Amino acid sequence: MRDREFQEEKVEWMPQTRLGKLVKEGQVTTMGEAVESGLPIREAQIVDALLPDIRDEVLDINMVQRMTDSGRRVKFRATVIVGNGDGFLGLGEGKDVQVGIAIRKAIDNAKMNIIGIKRGCGSWECGCGLGHTVPFGVEGKAGSVKVELKPAPRGLGLASGGTARKVLEIAGIKDVWARAEGETRTTLNFAKATYNALMKTTTMKVK
Repeated sequence: MRDREFQEEKVEWMPQTRLGKLVKEGQVTTMGEAVESGLPIREAQIVDALLPDIRDEVLDINMVQRMTDSGRRVKFRATVIVGNGDGFLGLGEGKDVQVGIAIRKAIDNAKMNIIGIKRGCGSWECGCGLGHTVPFGVEGKAGSVKVELKPAPRGLGLASGGTARKVLEIAGIKDVWARAEGETRTTLNFAKATYNALMKTTTMKVK
């Protein structure tokens, strides 16, 4: 329902950034090319154009209160993940006095934070050669939360907690061993730690 409402609000996209113009002109045609270009993704429409099958999931909605001279101000903070289930993942936050607008802001923010992850068959128990798990062990931290991901054999599934499982699923990881430490009840940090761990699949160098 939410996706349908957003589509009805769409207007003609007039890109304002260099990457956006390259996408609009057809010079950049895949999300992989956009990520590898090194140009920042500052327009959510870039992701919409290159990943039409992208989906989003709301992980958490919190009420945030702040005291000002005019009294107590209340806003909602939404945490959202986006991905295509095939190697691309984004995580974002959004705040607003209305829940719906906070979610919309979080979705756009997540699209601008999208990354490509590497998958492989790094488990010694498997060796199938397919991209179903992480290629090697990675760790990610956020606040007090630390997440460790290890390659798992095909068919094991996602041996992980709720928030991490959702992040892994939307990123396209099918099998993994996961271990988490810290205050994992803090959804935002748990999601960020998992996101940071997956980011290392592309930034770590393997000798």
